[in-house]
Amino acid sequence: MSDESREPFKRLFFALDCAPAQRKAIAQWRSALQLRSGRPVPAENFHLTLKFLGSVGTAQIADICKAAASIRTSGERLTVVLDRLDVWRRAGVLVLAPEQAPPALLRLVYDLEQAVLPFAPQDAPREFRPHLTLARDFRAPVPESATPPEFFLRADRFALFESHKGRYLALASWLLGNA
Repeated sequence: MSDESREPFKRLFFALDCAPAQRKAIAQWRSALQLRSGRPVPAENFHLTLKFLGSVGTAQIADICKAAASIRTSGERLTVVLDRLDVWRRAGVLVLAPEQAPPALLRLVYDLEQAVLPFAPQDAPREFRPHLTLARDFRAPVPESATPPEFFLRADRFALFESHKGRYLALASWLLGNA
């Protein structure tokens, strides 16, 4: 067995985090839907994934962070309006998504994808579909809501997260502004 195959790894992804008050508001709104299908995502795990890296050797994390730090942003806080409830049948998830993704978000994702190209799996490229997952293993139609969703996810930074035993831990973060 080579040394490389014994290297520890972490499951990593880049995301925009949700503020605690926003997590609470989204969780309360989801609760009012009275879902009868799926497994609710814990509110503390609410986020908007920018780029999933998958299993990455721990020795590469410093280089990934350096690549992320090289991204030049617009210098402004990013706002994503989560105003559409949807079911992604193939993935089996209930999501909140923007009716229209802001250009600044799409630019950030593109720049991030380019920066981490050497570290990301070289699978067939997937179209970026911004979303916040509300429930997994969801096998029902889109639920009716008495109050249409309209959540403003405001981010002044993006972060590299580790997924470990169902919990997400921020390993590093970078300001979107040039503060």
